Amino acid sequence: MTPQGLKQVKQSPRKSALVTGGAVRLGRAIALELARGGFDIAVNYHRSASAARQTVADIERLGARAVRIQADVAKPTEARRLVGETVRRLGRLDLLVNNAGIFRRTPWNTVTPAEFDRFLAVNLKGAFFCAQAAARVMGRRGGRIINLADVGGRRAWPGYIPYGISKAGVIMLTRGLAAALAPRIQVNAVAPGAVLLPEGFPKETQARLQAKIPMGRLGDPADVAAAVRFFAICPDYITGQVLYVDGGATAV
Repeated sequence: MTPQGLKQVKQSPRKSALVTGGAVRLGRAIALELARGGFDIAVNYHRSASAARQTVADIERLGARAVRIQADVAKPTEARRLVGETVRRLGRLDLLVNNAGIFRRTPWNTVTPAEFDRFLAVNLKGAFFCAQAAARVMGRRGGRIINLADVGGRRAWPGYIPYGISKAGVIMLTRGLAAALAPRIQVNAVAPGAVLLPEGFPKETQARLQAKIPMGRLGDPADVAAAVRFFAICPDYITGQVLYVDGGATAV
C-alpha cells in the first residue's frame, strides 16, 4: 500500500462501505481503518447496540460519516434490508465487508442440528445474501466485496468443525462470486490466523500456538484491518484471492 495509493483514495469522492458485525472486535478495527482511508461507514450490529454507538462516534471523530444499522445477517430478508438502508442513508454502496460471524468451540460429539445450522446461517449464508444484495445495488458502477474467511477454513480443527466448514465455504464463496461478478465487482477474502483469542483461552495452549507461528507472535486486529484496506484500494485486476494474515502459519 503506497502513500501515492492512499492519496488517490483521499482525493476521490468519498465512497461508502458496509461492515457487517462492525461494532466490535475485528469489525470495529476494520471500520475505523476504512474510515481513515476515506470511506463513510455503515456499522452493522446484531445485539451490540452500545458498542455500535461508540464505534460510530469514533468514526465521526476521524472526519467520516457513519451510521449504525441493526440486522441479523443470518436472515436473507434482514440482509437485503441492511444493504438497502445503507444506500438510503449514505447515498451509495461501494464496498461490502462480510465480517459478521460466530466462533466458539463445539466438540464434534456434542454439536446439535441447531448449532450447526446457526454457524452456516451467520458465517456463510449471511455473507452470500449480503453479497447478493450488494451486487445488485452496486450496478454498473461496480464495487468491491471482501469476505472474512479464516485459517480454520483451510486447516482441520477437531474442536471447531462447524466453524471450519462455514469458513471453508466462505473461501469457495469468494472464488465463485469473483467469477460470477467480474469484471465490474471484485471479490476477495482475508483469512486471519490467531487473532483475538476467545476469553479464557488457556495460557499454556496460547504459548504452544504462538511457538508454531513463524513471526513469533499472535496477530493484531490492525493486521487484519490493513489487509482489508489493501483489498479496498488495490488494482481491480486482483479478484478471487484469499490473503492469509497468519504470521506465516499456513506456510509451514
